Amino acid sequence: CFHCTGQMADSVYGVMWVSGLLISTLWIEWPMVYGVCYGQRTQVHFIDGILNAQRYRDEILRPIVVPFIHDHHLMLQHDNARPHVARICTQFLEAENIPVLAWPAYSPDMSPIEHVWDALDRRIRQCVPVPANIQQLRTAIEEKWTNIPQATINNLINSM
Repeated sequence: CFHCTGQMADSVYGVMWVSGLLISTLWIEWPMVYGVCYGQRTQVHFIDGILNAQRYRDEILRPIVVPFIHDHHLMLQHDNARPHVARICTQFLEAENIPVLAWPAYSPDMSPIEHVWDALDRRIRQCVPVPANIQQLRTAIEEKWTNIPQATINNLINSM
């Protein structure tokens, strides 16, 4: 998850999450990466296959997270999944001067991204017709993600 500090009473905001998705009777479990902070968001990125620490560093942190954090002067918040806390990732983040917010184990309810994820999921479930294959699902996710108003994301962050 990305967190950004800023004008809102010096509070910490924002998120990034890696997860799978269930659409109707079509079970899809592949990692997606997206990040938000107050007033900003990334594009959706799809990661095919098993996500290990090296792939997390090379395919998510290096090309997506680090530039976004540096460009917006943010702090990173991610959960305690093994790839996130692996030595190669923690060392990489330290070398890149990325501040990481300590995050309690088993506490997804504390992360605003859970609410953003729910908003995306609800929009995908309303697709008519329901996406029938992976490409249609990816297209729907990208479209629905782009169409979630930033004000909705900001309100979800403020509600935490």
